[in-house]
Amino acid sequence: MEPPLTLEATARPRTTLYTRAADLASRLISDSLLALVARLSIAAIFFLSGRTKVSGWLHIKDSTYVLFQEEYRLPLVPPDLAAHLATYAEHFFPLLLVLGLFTRGAALALLGMTAVIEIFVYPDAWPTHLSWAGLLLLLVARGGGAWSLDRRLGLH
Repeated sequence: MEPPLTLEATARPRTTLYTRAADLASRLISDSLLALVARLSIAAIFFLSGRTKVSGWLHIKDSTYVLFQEEYRLPLVPPDLAAHLATYAEHFFPLLLVLGLFTRGAALALLGMTAVIEIFVYPDAWPTHLSWAGLLLLLVARGGGAWSLDRRLGLH
């Protein structure tokens, strides 16, 4: 007759299965893949936002100026200047992230932009901004990963 199963005995196979699954995930999902996904996803968010502010290549729309005058009012920065700075930043820094070039600096710039948006423009959108910050903080802390120009150029 077999002894009755104890809690420890029944938990051991589950723990082993969980441990095996976690080990497999760690091997399949490398830090370089995480950095690439973070770079591309946050770059897409900001770049697509920037594209809504322009027509053609980088001609800022009249509606963008109105947006910065009425909705995106920032202290200390005139709306026309803010419209230009934000629009160009939303194009330039995502491009750097896609390339993995000066990744930490580009991510830090977009993290600053996220903070400004959260504090002065949309303070109730903190769940969205927190998710952006999570991706950006990963890039600031760890860099662009092995699949980046930073690594190829020795800038990591």
